[in-house]
Amino acid sequence: MGEYDVRVAGFDELDALTAYRLWQLRESVFVVEQECAYLELDGRDVEPGTRHLWVEGDGDGPVGYLRLLDEGDHARIGRVLVAPSHRGHGVSGALMRAAHDVVGDRPSVLSAQTPLAGWYATFGYVADGDPFVEDGIPHTPMRRDPRLRPPPRPPRTRGR
Repeated sequence: MGEYDVRVAGFDELDALTAYRLWQLRESVFVVEQECAYLELDGRDVEPGTRHLWVEGDGDGPVGYLRLLDEGDHARIGRVLVAPSHRGHGVSGALMRAAHDVVGDRPSVLSAQTPLAGWYATFGYVADGDPFVEDGIPHTPMRRDPRLRPPPRPPRTRGR
């Protein structure tokens, strides 16, 4: 797994070609690959607090993407994806770490596709609500609040 240069930009900082390629990648994964016919462009991409995070491939455009929404007292992570050709190489982990750098100590929430809930748990997310089905795919609401990390466990001591 390599290191990746994760790019971060608001909508007004994206040039037209980059925006097009990001939306194209999102559509190819969520609408085509996952066979979910829905309005992928939901209006939230252009909000002032939204940040787009992505990893560029070697000359072939973006290969991973994550959208970070500002929802006031917390951030919402969504649209996490990696192009099929780049899966299994740490791209999504790099995106999540970069998102946490942007979020800082604020809580963040996400709706994990349920089979991936365990993976999100490795980043400190815990289930936070009842599972639901969206577009035929089971999801688990999850939350991460760095301010509420449990205190470190004391070292184990041997009994007398």
